[in-house]
Amino acid sequence: MMATPARVLLAGATGLVGQQALRQLLARSDVAEVRALVRRDMSPAQLLRADPNQVEGAGKLRICMADFDRLEAHVHWFDVDWVFCALGTTIRQAGSQAAFRQVDFDYALQIAQLARAEGAQRFMLVSALGANARSSVFYNRVKGELEEAIKAIGFEHVSVAQPSLLVGERAEVRPGERIGLKFGFLMPARYKPVRVEQVAAGLIASGAVGKPGWHVLDNISLRRML
Repeated sequence: MMATPARVLLAGATGLVGQQALRQLLARSDVAEVRALVRRDMSPAQLLRADPNQVEGAGKLRICMADFDRLEAHVHWFDVDWVFCALGTTIRQAGSQAAFRQVDFDYALQIAQLARAEGAQRFMLVSALGANARSSVFYNRVKGELEEAIKAIGFEHVSVAQPSLLVGERAEVRPGERIGLKFGFLMPARYKPVRVEQVAAGLIASGAVGKPGWHVLDNISLRRML
């Protein structure tokens, strides 16, 4: 007997990995609905960056515009089976370390807490290579602290992707990443660039199986996807 198709909450659908996750989740037969949590009013065409009629499964998309500082006001949106969290920014975009932490830690953790309280069983998280709560590097420390906080919430299944440099179409030019991508072939496998569709596919595949416990997908395993 087939399991009931899942309702999925997707946070970060406008980002590199989130865009890929959105398309891949919509196309799955084991997904009944994708609730895309966004900060501004968007049409399906704007979010999908395409004519919805040309996107497989677009009818399953539900856009949920929220004030991220008042997520608890929309608690009914968190009544889902799976959560895919691809929220993320940079200190440059955010403007300060405090603002960065608000997005990459506070918002992500509250989403996890609200969803778990409403019964969500599976959580898929885009983290980063080098994530470590005891790191001296601020970025890696925040990512590691979030991983530890998610682990403590009590989901039946958690998949965490720890990718290296992401290969995808960015609106923002990042010189450091551009250099890394250009010379990626020289890097050890652990640090080689990985395509955003591979990151999304790895997390979704792991989450769909839903094996109980904590599962880390390192850069090498992600690069084997697709």
